[in-house]
Amino acid sequence: MMKHMLWRGMLSGILGALIAATFALVFAEPKIDAAIAFEAAHAAHAMPGMDEELVSRTIQKTAGLYTAMLMYGTALGGLFAIVFAVLYGRVVQIGPRSLSLLLALATVVVIVLVPAIKYPPTPPAVGLHETVRLRTVVYFGMLGFSVLAAVAGVWIRRRLSGRSSAIDAILGGVVGYVALVAALQLLLPTIDEVPATFPASLLWQFRIASIATQTVLFVVIGVAFGWQIDRTLRERHAVER
Repeated sequence: MMKHMLWRGMLSGILGALIAATFALVFAEPKIDAAIAFEAAHAAHAMPGMDEELVSRTIQKTAGLYTAMLMYGTALGGLFAIVFAVLYGRVVQIGPRSLSLLLALATVVVIVLVPAIKYPPTPPAVGLHETVRLRTVVYFGMLGFSVLAAVAGVWIRRRLSGRSSAIDAILGGVVGYVALVAALQLLLPTIDEVPATFPASLLWQFRIASIATQTVLFVVIGVAFGWQIDRTLRERHAVER
């Protein structure tokens, strides 16, 4: 059964990647083009030897975008299926489609929204070249800790489930998660390198488009995987009967 789940998760990831990449092409890429144009016009962060592109912008936002998104989506779809298999019937007692959608929404919060609160996505022309390594480390540190805090929240919910009502156990898990990520966000360094001349509306639109692209990816994975696995489980139960 795990093999069937894994394949369906990867297929759902491929579908989600295609839809998310198309969404990004329409909504996010124009904002990146505008940011690149701003950088070229102001040359605020220009570096010697960086004038020539190794890969053309046309390739980056078409074949490059779809290739990267397909690889990313396939891997995430497989991981999504593994997490679903761990949770289904053990931690959460709900139907497969409901669990799949709930897991997708929780993933958006844990992997997309929470790290973006501390370190929001930034387009070209925002950020200094000297701090790329620092920004990468702290972002992935925030992301990894958010996942660990979510696991801790699930553990708290399970510990409380036998002692209090279901709603209190859920609230306890949520409060535990929020407290942990809030503490880390206070400890991690704040990075604000947005040039004063960079258009605020463009920055806002880029961030919304970036977060929306990832949200589309995970929601499609959740819906597609839930539909597939629900059908598979129904067929399996019918055969067993």
